[in-house]
Amino acid sequence: MARPMKIDFISDISCPWCAIGLRGLEVALARTSDVIDAQIRFQPYELNPNVPPEGENLGELIRQKYGSDPEQSAAAREAIRARAASVGFEINYSDDSRIYNTFDAHRLLHWVEGDERQAALKLAIFKAYFTEGRSPADHDVLVVAAEEAGLDGEAAREVLTSGRYGEEVRAAEQFWRSRGINSVPAIVIDERYLISGGHPPEDFEEKLRAIAAEALV
Repeated sequence: MARPMKIDFISDISCPWCAIGLRGLEVALARTSDVIDAQIRFQPYELNPNVPPEGENLGELIRQKYGSDPEQSAAAREAIRARAASVGFEINYSDDSRIYNTFDAHRLLHWVEGDERQAALKLAIFKAYFTEGRSPADHDVLVVAAEEAGLDGEAAREVLTSGRYGEEVRAAEQFWRSRGINSVPAIVIDERYLISGGHPPEDFEEKLRAIAAEALV
């Protein structure tokens, strides 16, 4: 009999390792469905909360934040593309790629917390940003993502224009930081176990089976 497992997936839309980690986790959960019945909730985390809605050049921001030179940045982007492809997700980077403010995307995700379509919305926003190069700060882009996830587009637009769930998102971000989360993706299982990083499916599967076995003891 599959064991219920609550998973809080803490991540940011602008984080490529979060997209890679989510796909890896999904593959691992499909492989462990014999022992795990998982419920995933997506929790907000902003890596660059001060980025304006129009965004900033990705390469320039990384150079400022991490001190990477252009060659290092290009090598890192290529490694990310390859890892994403290995789990069936397409990331397209170019010299003109930009990074955007993700607060409204997190508000929209909070709107469907507890709805099974939240995962589809998360993946649709990841796809819009990483695969198609569209801005997750653009309300039109987010409405299309909501519709792709099977949600009502007009209801999604109302959430975005109204500013709803802003306080809830801020509170959730502060809560996870207070619990020691300072990098993403961070996967918290049953409020007890932490898996950090965008692991390959095999690593996730090993960790999930170990946690399930430990919890049954």
